[in-house]
Amino acid sequence: MDGKIDIFTLLFLVLAVIIILRLRSVLGRKSSEDDARVERYKAEQRARAAAGQGQDKIVTLPRRDRADATPEKAAAAATADIEEKVRTLASGNEPLADGLLSVARSDPSFDPEHFLVGARQAYEMIVTAFAEANRKTLKGLLSKDVFEGFSAALTDREGRGEQIDQSFVGINKADIVEAELKSGMAHVTVRFASELISATRDREGTVIAGDPKRIKEVIDIWTFARDIGSRDPNWKLVATQAPG
Repeated sequence: MDGKIDIFTLLFLVLAVIIILRLRSVLGRKSSEDDARVERYKAEQRARAAAGQGQDKIVTLPRRDRADATPEKAAAAATADIEEKVRTLASGNEPLADGLLSVARSDPSFDPEHFLVGARQAYEMIVTAFAEANRKTLKGLLSKDVFEGFSAALTDREGRGEQIDQSFVGINKADIVEAELKSGMAHVTVRFASELISATRDREGTVIAGDPKRIKEVIDIWTFARDIGSRDPNWKLVATQAPG
């Protein structure tokens, strides 16, 4: 172009400058409406943040029906529940129901269903511990008098050099047959029907009683007792008897 500026190039440059200046005037400045919109957005964000923080501090108030559940009403409901369980378990046996209710009314923690679960566990532990001559386990589950009787039987057996091979198959049935509260002591008698595989061997290992290959049904009637004034929640075996 031999150093001369083309008129068309000059016009394009001028037009480009004008367009840039106009765009800058529009995009580079905020109107009052823009400011208001930004402020509204910031306010909304602050409100949402405050609401989110508030959710962590919300405490759900109890409903009226829960507020009405006073300790007295709760205790009455629990008593009614236990009495219903007792009536169902007794199946029309009024002396048994009366005995269980006397225990339950004096010992709020007593529940006949839970008691039976514990009695079944104790029965298996005692039968197994006696077969194994485990005096330590027996001592924690038996009353003093019953433990002395069991221990004497174990001493006689050991003196003869006898051993018992036993497998506890299971408990077919466990029923409460008697219950009473006497002098602050709760007594509950349970009839167990269990299955065992048991054989007694002499010093030479010869089977002298039982059968190591045969399942035998065993019936035991045991009485458990607990001092309801004691903090110790455990029941102990206080008496055993043969089925009549």
